[in-house]
Amino acid sequence: MTTSTQSRPLRILIAKPGLDGHDRGAKVIARALRDAGMEVIYTGLRQTPEMIAEAALQEDVDAVGLSILSGAHKSLLPRIVQVMRERGLGDVPVFAGGIIPNEDVADLKSAGIAGVFGPGTPIADIVSFIREHTPAHH
Repeated sequence: MTTSTQSRPLRILIAKPGLDGHDRGAKVIARALRDAGMEVIYTGLRQTPEMIAEAALQEDVDAVGLSILSGAHKSLLPRIVQVMRERGLGDVPVFAGGIIPNEDVADLKSAGIAGVFGPGTPIADIVSFIREHTPAHH
């Protein structure tokens, strides 16, 4: 797609990887991003890394947000980044939120997660992060 980010709203995929059954936080973020003028695609619960990467590809998103509370972040989040890279989406920033211990953040970032946001992060910080990390050419 040759459309620039200036001529259309940023498209953000919000996904819930793994078996986590709680999506209140993901829905709060999705609504806040919509309120900030972004177009949000929410995949729903229990998504595999392959399903998330395929949705990101099909929806031509500018960024992917992952919400995880299950404790499986160290295995699922790097796998999602890997599958996205395999599908040519290596330039699409991936950010995560939920219950992620501080000691795991560095490992996730080295695995390709661009940002990690814990409970209580101001919405404005997440919106700013997305705008700063979204490639202008995508």
